[in-house]
Amino acid sequence: MTEIPKFITKQDYELLKQKYPKKIEKVLKKIKNNYPVQYLIGNVEFFDCIIKVNKNVLIPRFETELLIEKSIKKIQEMKINNPKIIDLGCGSGCIAIALKKHMDCEMTAVDKSTKALKVARENAKLNNLSIAFLKKDMTKLDHLFYDIIISNPPYVGKKEPVGKETKKEPQKAIFAKENGLYFYRKILEMIEKKKEKPKLIIFEIGMDQGELLKNLQRALLPNYKITIEKDYNNRDRFAFLELHK
Repeated sequence: MTEIPKFITKQDYELLKQKYPKKIEKVLKKIKNNYPVQYLIGNVEFFDCIIKVNKNVLIPRFETELLIEKSIKKIQEMKINNPKIIDLGCGSGCIAIALKKHMDCEMTAVDKSTKALKVARENAKLNNLSIAFLKKDMTKLDHLFYDIIISNPPYVGKKEPVGKETKKEPQKAIFAKENGLYFYRKILEMIEKKKEKPKLIIFEIGMDQGELLKNLQRALLPNYKITIEKDYNNRDRFAFLELHK
């Protein structure tokens, strides 16, 4: 029996061996050189959903599963029944798909990448879910109304260090201008212009962006109450903005 390398789990090794029976050594070499194992397997489990992934989309993280859990709880607490939800910068579609699967809602997902939307549509079909997809810039949807806006946008500052494995993921989905705050600002500015505003705005954020986002909210959307919540490592990771009229 071939010894399983320490840089891969037994489960992943067995999946790869089954998928690449004649190329397993070559595949292991790629992983050792920081190529994401998830891309080679081709899918990940995410909040009770199967999500296909490839080099055109980010690999869903554990933190984003917690975002789904917290979002469902918040929506229930606010008693927003059968909400219209839009996922801005949907990538693989994991957020939209997980929310649609676990609650009654009307779901729309937006991304400006044709290749990412192709993956997201495949994932919606794979999970037998009806989701509307739009190829749009997520900062230019002024004319559309939704009860809830959710987004896990690019939020890493361009000078911030990142893991080597992320170099293989789409860089435009990771890095943002203004020390990572660009898309939060643009989304809040977009909402500021809306006559009819969403009841709830949900963001995944960087661990040092909570106070900075609060400053943006106070300047642009003072009628919202903002709450910053922690991830599994007790770091700031999620922002919930509730409309208070």
